[in-house]
Amino acid sequence: MRIYAAYDDGLRIVDPATGAVETRLSGQRVECLSVARREAGADDPGRPRVLAGTFDAGLFRSVDGGERFARAAEATLGPEGSGPDAVTAVATSPHDPAVVWIGTEPSRTYRSADGGETADPVGGLTDLTSASEWSFPPRPDTHHVRWIEPCPADPERWLVGIEAGALAVTADGGATWTDRPAGARRDTHAMATHPDAPARVYAAAGDGFAESDDRGDSWRVPEAGLDHGYAWGLAVDPDDPDTALVSAAAGATAAHRRGESYLYRYRRGEEGGAAGSERGPGAFERLDDRGFPTGAGTYRAVLAAGRAAGEIWALSNRGLFVTRDAGDSFEQVPVDLPDRAARALAVG
Repeated sequence: MRIYAAYDDGLRIVDPATGAVETRLSGQRVECLSVARREAGADDPGRPRVLAGTFDAGLFRSVDGGERFARAAEATLGPEGSGPDAVTAVATSPHDPAVVWIGTEPSRTYRSADGGETADPVGGLTDLTSASEWSFPPRPDTHHVRWIEPCPADPERWLVGIEAGALAVTADGGATWTDRPAGARRDTHAMATHPDAPARVYAAAGDGFAESDDRGDSWRVPEAGLDHGYAWGLAVDPDDPDTALVSAAAGATAAHRRGESYLYRYRRGEEGGAAGSERGPGAFERLDDRGFPTGAGTYRAVLAAGRAAGEIWALSNRGLFVTRDAGDSFEQVPVDLPDRAARALAVG
């Protein structure tokens, strides 16, 4: 197993068993990651495919677990002749690892049918009614796709978070879009799903935490126990779709510049009164004093689900940590990583 950490100066590949750290894409501002695990075969060791989106040089692709990277979909990720757009989001379909969706700044989406080697535009996103209101405050003249989440129950359904301004949902592979479903957040930073609850979606956003039980068509906003409303990182327990970890702060300044962030565990509510009814809104528990640094001096963490029950990885400027009991306790991984916030985290 390897851990992939995206920073503003390159990609770090961590072997947690040995503590070895290797740098790839040195000097590139790596914005997003997607790691697709592949089965080993007679002529293939099964090393995962790694896709890394960069702000200045488009998409990079590795088919050997990150040993070597090459530019991918260079001719199509952006207007013809202008070079690639900044790649700010990338996701692989759980139904077919050859299908990849890519998001950029300015906000555009692309679909690849060959694992990211080439891509074609997916239209209609900027035709949405809310598009005139989209704006990323540090760069107010533009906006970008911050997150793309596939639906475990439907290969044609994808959820796209625009930073900042909207959540958009397509049920037909991008032919049509739903703009700002009821209750959806406007500043989505991360989403997460789980194969054991395929209609459910969690979202961590600058304007709070939300969950959907109908594949993103409608949302509710549980708040009990969540003292910090600017949510950033998100991961679901691999063995329990009712349990998620969320990193949060009081606002963008605390999360990204001042450094005062926290970690929460969200657990779904109890079953409703009627037989077979879905669980109600859950509650948050702040995970202070569990072995993961929080509070003053800590920038917002990025999170990634591991492979085993209760295993979730967390990375901040204070280091790389792992919990194997869904947040009851954390242990630090003794590796040499930059002492600043990472952009993305993936397990492969």
